[in-house]
Amino acid sequence: MVRRISVGHTPDADDAFMFYAIANNKVTLDGVHIEHVVEDIERLNRMAINGELDVTAVSAHAYAYTKDYLILKSGASFGLSYGPILVSRGDNNHKDILARLEEGRCTIAVPGRLTTAYLLLMLALKGYRFNTVEAKFNTIGDLVLDGRVDLGVVIHELQVTFAEKGLVKFMDMYEYWSRVSNGLPLPLGIDIASIRIGKDDIPKVSSMLKRSILYAYEHFDDALDYAMQYSRGVDRDTIARFVRMYVNDLTIDMGMIGYKALRMLYSLAYKNGIIERDIEPVVI
Repeated sequence: MVRRISVGHTPDADDAFMFYAIANNKVTLDGVHIEHVVEDIERLNRMAINGELDVTAVSAHAYAYTKDYLILKSGASFGLSYGPILVSRGDNNHKDILARLEEGRCTIAVPGRLTTAYLLLMLALKGYRFNTVEAKFNTIGDLVLDGRVDLGVVIHELQVTFAEKGLVKFMDMYEYWSRVSNGLPLPLGIDIASIRIGKDDIPKVSSMLKRSILYAYEHFDDALDYAMQYSRGVDRDTIARFVRMYVNDLTIDMGMIGYKALRMLYSLAYKNGIIERDIEPVVI
């Protein structure tokens, strides 16, 4: 009898690259049929909090609000000297924006309040008063350019292309993280599995993800072709660069350094009153 396991991932190039081999049956799990659930990360975050998926990608921040999920050692997204960027319009004066932050008159667009980007924003700007507006990540640049918000937190491909659109860096979230973490990699997204699928099967799922990532790198052009369906009009060279940034050695296996980075993230979030409990990550 074939068992069905629901697996959630995003319609983003890096996730598509990682799941190429699974989606195309190049890598399988004996006796298991994978049901792919493709949703944006904030939707997956909320589905995980509601316990709706067996296995799913989530923001590292969102994991703090889930129950009965364990973290997989494979499939995570860590920034290695890069991360979300807080941007402003090119003609905005840096000092004017700082003044607006100090006076509580600044509005910032964020890609969801469960994202790790939002958590980093709350940590980095602790002490300032500002309003946040949730928006689809691929609309945030336009919101800034149109003057509907003062600042925007950009993620995914826009981290690479924001300057081409006339946006300027107000703050590099990785630079903040590097200071407070003593240079640890930046944990952004992780893959998690519900304990209901069985503790014996969770390591098998993690191994399947690892094999899928390795297969994608061994067949890079084919996997990139598959990922390009989620390129949102961005050119192939930029998508290849983006994939190599976020599908890295720590994606294959986060190891102890990945665990330490997650532990640091949750500790800082707890100490600053952003999450209600200090989480000890369980990584399988």
